[in-house]
Amino acid sequence: MSGRPKKHSLTLRGHRTSVSLEDEFWQAFCQIAASEKRPLNALAAEIDAKRGTEMGLASAIRLFVLRRLQTGAGPRNQGWVDGPQTMAKTRCD
Repeated sequence: MSGRPKKHSLTLRGHRTSVSLEDEFWQAFCQIAASEKRPLNALAAEIDAKRGTEMGLASAIRLFVLRRLQTGAGPRNQGWVDGPQTMAKTRCD
């Protein structure tokens, strides 16, 4: 596990922002976007639009990733990763 969250830049509807996520969550998020053949920023913008005002974007992305993994639609179940060690090595810029 990577421990501390790292800042990652996103552009949502033309505005630059950043989210602090642990490597494992960031990599899983990137892999979900790739599996859906969607730009990362577009997926983040969709999550941002649905999250409401009570939750930060980083928390909303973590919950999105968690729900995908729980429903079997996440990276582990797509056959691209063998676990957190593999996810942490995958780059997503």
